[in-house]
Amino acid sequence: MSSANAAAQWPAPNGSEPVSKTISVSGVRDGGMKRFYGSGDLAGDGQEEGGDPIFELADGATLKNVVIGKPGADGVHCKGTCTLQNVWWEDVGEDAATFRGGNSATFIIKGGGAKHAADKVLQHNGGGKLVVSNFVVEDFKTLYRSCGNCSTQYKRSVIFNGLQVTAPGGRLVGINSNYGDSAALRKVTITGDSGKKIVPCQKYKGNNSGDEPQEAGSDADGTHCNYKPSDITYK
Repeated sequence: MSSANAAAQWPAPNGSEPVSKTISVSGVRDGGMKRFYGSGDLAGDGQEEGGDPIFELADGATLKNVVIGKPGADGVHCKGTCTLQNVWWEDVGEDAATFRGGNSATFIIKGGGAKHAADKVLQHNGGGKLVVSNFVVEDFKTLYRSCGNCSTQYKRSVIFNGLQVTAPGGRLVGINSNYGDSAALRKVTITGDSGKKIVPCQKYKGNNSGDEPQEAGSDADGTHCNYKPSDITYK
């Protein structure tokens, strides 16, 4: 698929709404494809960790049909199991989405996409698993990161099934092999990276002391980094 076609998939928002205080979501919230962007206290889009989000989802909540504009603040926070359906980030702030919760949490992303992420798109700080299908990402540093130095660490897993990537980008996933993390990549298409500079799966030695984690290889070992060459198509 050409980058032009990939770009054409980005939705045109149905109006815009400034958000100066985090919107709490329980149950299901349908944004009707409106653009929500930070204002006032939420007008920042820097890389400081711990910023406030545009939306905060309670355990079990669903957010769908939303466009998050610029400034994006800290995007979306999930306090536990959540579903993000057809959510688009036009200009990622600190992170697009941050996932918290215990080992039983399940986070689902269906459709949507994110671009212009100077650091991470999906930040996994809690436990459990993240399942992503039919997602689009372009111009990013890291698509998914299992927290490398959180004070409480977990064994985390992520599955991508249907992913359109447009360079430039740094790495698709970053996981902590020493904590038993796993990442599966299926039906991935990467456009504009003829030199194959984007790392599909970077392993780290994570810690709980706040130190910068050390890299620990990027081979597809079938355990932590689970994909075959046929799972990734370059265009």
